[in-house]
Amino acid sequence: MVDTTPFTRAVDHFADRLRAAPQSRLQRGAAAEALALARELARRTQQVEEPGTEPREMPDAGMFAAADQITVAGHDFALVLKSDEEVAEAARLVEEARERAGV
Repeated sequence: MVDTTPFTRAVDHFADRLRAAPQSRLQRGAAAEALALARELARRTQQVEEPGTEPREMPDAGMFAAADQITVAGHDFALVLKSDEEVAEAARLVEEARERAGV
C-alpha cells in the first residue's frame, strides 16, 4: 500500500488556508482555483473507479464550500493512488493550485 500522506497533507493545508482566507481573497479567484482542483481530482478518481464512463462534474457549491470540496475530492483521490510517483504528482497539483490561489 502506498503512503498518501504527502498528498493528503497538501490537500488539508490548502483547505485550511482557504478557510482562513478573507472573503475578498476567495472572490478574487482562490475559490475558483480550489473548485477547478476539486473537479480535476474528482475527474481523475472517476477515471480510475469507472473507466470508460463519462466523468460527472463536481457542482459549484459556492466560494465558502471550496475548502470542503477539495478536501472530499482529495481524500477520495488518495484512495486510488497506486504509487509514490502518483502521490508526488498529485501533491504537486495541489501545491500549484494553492500557489495560483494565493493562499
